[in-house]
Amino acid sequence: MNEAKSSLKNQVGSVLLEALIAILIFSIGILAIVGLQAAAVHASAEAKYRVDASFLAGQLVEQMRVSDRTPDKLKTNFASPNGELYRAWRGANSRPEAGTVLATLPGAAAHPPVVTIAPSSQVQMAGNTVTITIYWKAPHEPVTNKPHRYISVTQII
Repeated sequence: MNEAKSSLKNQVGSVLLEALIAILIFSIGILAIVGLQAAAVHASAEAKYRVDASFLAGQLVEQMRVSDRTPDKLKTNFASPNGELYRAWRGANSRPEAGTVLATLPGAAAHPPVVTIAPSSQVQMAGNTVTITIYWKAPHEPVTNKPHRYISVTQII
């Protein structure tokens, strides 16, 4: 009988200890889920910026395709930094209109997009090679980080 009583005395508080350990494990799991959710939101925002940059590059390429496609006209109208249609697509630094690069992508004013137009280097392909590089930097990123970039290379015939 004494053995049974001493055995019970040795186990007093073990349920409380097990409950505290279970709460600790549960809390760590919840913190991990919150961290994963934050990472998912961050990745979603980055993906949105990439999609926006892709859309903007495609928009400029389509403007090129429906315009006068002679090399001189393409350079005059679309090459950065002085092409008239390039400047309209990029947006004004002071008050960019909706749908322009500067209004759509954060940090694009500090790193303006670059559009280069060159004759095709491939013999079998006539026309011009257009390279569009769009930069952006998310608002939450440190100043020391390099800007993100999206590069589109297209053949305009």
